[in-house]
Amino acid sequence: MASSQILKGCLDELREITRTEFCLQDTAGKIVVCTQFGQPQPETIVSAFAESAVDSQIIGTSFLLKVMDDETVSFVLTASGSGDNTFMVARMAVSELQHVSAAYKERYDRHNFFQDLLLDNLLLVDVASRARKLHISDQVSRAVILFKVGTANHEIARQTLSGLFTTQNGDYLTEVEQGSLILIKQMKTKGDNYATLDEVAETAVDMLNMEAMIKAIAAYGTVIHELKDLSKSFKEAKMAMDVGRIFYADRTVISYNRLGIGRLVYQLPRNLCRIFIREIFGEDESAAFDPEVTTTVSTFFENNLNVSETARKLFIHRNTLVYRIEKLEKQTGLDVRRFDDALTLKVALMVCSYIKYIESQE
Repeated sequence: MASSQILKGCLDELREITRTEFCLQDTAGKIVVCTQFGQPQPETIVSAFAESAVDSQIIGTSFLLKVMDDETVSFVLTASGSGDNTFMVARMAVSELQHVSAAYKERYDRHNFFQDLLLDNLLLVDVASRARKLHISDQVSRAVILFKVGTANHEIARQTLSGLFTTQNGDYLTEVEQGSLILIKQMKTKGDNYATLDEVAETAVDMLNMEAMIKAIAAYGTVIHELKDLSKSFKEAKMAMDVGRIFYADRTVISYNRLGIGRLVYQLPRNLCRIFIREIFGEDESAAFDPEVTTTVSTFFENNLNVSETARKLFIHRNTLVYRIEKLEKQTGLDVRRFDDALTLKVALMVCSYIKYIESQE
């Protein structure tokens, strides 16, 4: 149901146009909203009228009409005026209130429908029937894009994205937790692909960053072709977000289809990760989490194992870098200047990042 502010706004506008006063009461006679000089009816009269079989009633110069929600009486409207067309105006007001309430009800029901769909709270047999009632096409390609915006920025981020993605275009913005927003993106044509999703996500992240000053991250799942599979795309987007935050902190848009080795590491049991770390770094695992080691090795990899370029990027002497590499070789038996050893150490550092992430969530 629409809020009382929305309902009052409708009645105030009608009053300005028709010079008719209105008062809206619930079926028990409690006042919901009234215009400036609107006169409520006694509770006993309102409740008796709501339970009666008639659609309208005249009391003096006032007309009582029922505001319906499907087959149920939701409100009783009193319209008071001196003109001959007061009854017609009252019927127009009832029609307007019912249309506004229906629009807000559909919007609310859509919100619940998509939330239940994303969280797997619907039976498969119910998905198609509820979609038909809400006029949502089932056989349309869609994908879920998840935005991490932070709890403090949640509302302004929602407003910004709502302006960019509208229901008229088949897109729907919802949420299941504070700090995250979920875009159900409808693919317009068969030619739309993951490059399109990349572009959409990057545009949204840039807009949040530039217009709302929000440092956002976006992750998206695979394209699905039936509503029942929407939760699959959502789960993939959540996994992509986690993997991206652990292993690819420099990315602002993460695709489930491009998670690389991070996808494999993310699904490893913790005990296997611990065994692997001990195999590389021995019983003393502190070296694995040493910021100097991780920074040096990461920069070395970024510069394609080039010693001179890495030293320049780290603002250290070349000999200092060589010393660090040799020190690491003594600790682990791995020479990062060799491809095989570099690959092993790269995976080891990713496993370390994963362990740190798990421990931070506990």
